[in-house]
Amino acid sequence: MNERFTITIHNDNGVRQFNLHRFIMRALLYSVSFIGFIGLVGVATILYLNYSVEEIDKKRLALEASYADLLAKNRKLDQTMLGTQKALETKKEELDEVSSALSDIEAMIGLTSVAEEPLVNRAKQTKLTSEQMATLFQFIPSGSPIEYSGITSKFGYRMHPTLGRNELHRGTDMRASMGTPVFATADAIVEYAEMDKKSGYGKLVILQHNYGFQSYFGHLNEIVIKSGQFIKKGDLIAYTGNTGLSSGPHLHYEIRFISRLVNPFWFIKWDVKNYNEIFEKENKIPWQSLLTATAHIKVQKPTQTPPLSPQVR
Repeated sequence: MNERFTITIHNDNGVRQFNLHRFIMRALLYSVSFIGFIGLVGVATILYLNYSVEEIDKKRLALEASYADLLAKNRKLDQTMLGTQKALETKKEELDEVSSALSDIEAMIGLTSVAEEPLVNRAKQTKLTSEQMATLFQFIPSGSPIEYSGITSKFGYRMHPTLGRNELHRGTDMRASMGTPVFATADAIVEYAEMDKKSGYGKLVILQHNYGFQSYFGHLNEIVIKSGQFIKKGDLIAYTGNTGLSSGPHLHYEIRFISRLVNPFWFIKWDVKNYNEIFEKENKIPWQSLLTATAHIKVQKPTQTPPLSPQVR
C-alpha cells in the first residue's frame, strides 16, 4: 500500500515534487479542520457576545429610564407630601381657630372649657348653642325690620325735629322712602295696629314677643295686620310713611323689655356674626337667665328678616 502523497508544484523554475507521508497529510487535514472549527466557534461566540451586549445595553437603558421615572415619582411624592403637610398645618390652624371660637361660646353660655377634652365633644355641646341662637333670633327681635339703608336719628336724648325741644328719643329712626315694606323681627302677637293720635307715632304697630319683649313701628303709611293676630318673624306687617309727628318718610323702630326702653340699634345689628356683642352692649336684660330659660327650646324651621345691606355700623 502506498503510504505517501506526491505534491507537484509548477513554477518558472521548473517542476518540483514533494513526497508526504499519508499520516502527515492527515495531520494537516485535521489541523485545518480543527482551526476551521475553532474559527467557527470563535465567530459564533463573538456573535453571541455582541447579542448579549446589545441585550445588556437595552436592559441598562430600561433601568436608566425606570430610575429616571422613579426619581420623577419621588419628586412628585415629595411635592405631594409637602402639600399635605401644608394642608395639615392649615387645618391645624383652622381647628385652633374653631377651638378658640368654641372657647368664647363656651364662656358666653357658661360651659367650663376643658383643654384636654376632644374638640368633637366640645362641638357637640356648643351645637346646643347654635339651636339656642335660632331660638333667640326667632322669639326675640333681631335684624333689620326694613331693607337697611342707614340711621337718621339714634336712640337717646336729641332735639325733636318738629317740636323743637330736647327730649328722649325712645327708638331709632331708620332711613326709608315712602311705602318701604316693614317686616316683623320676631314671632309675636299683634298688640296694637292702628292710628295713635295721642303719642305722635301716627299709624303704629306694637308687637308683643316672648320673654317680655315688645317692638314698636311708628309713622307708618299702611298697616296690613290686625290686633290679636299671630305673626311669624319675617311676616309683612306694614309700609313706611310720614304719619304723626314726623318730618319726613322714615321708620321709627323701638324695642322694650318689660316696658323698659332699650337701644334698638344693637338688636338691628344682632346676628350670628356678632352674637356675643349684644350681651355686652345691652346690659339691662338678664341674658344669662334668658339663655337658661331657652336652653332646651328648639325651633324647627327658623325664619329670617330681609338681609341687611350693607353691614350695619
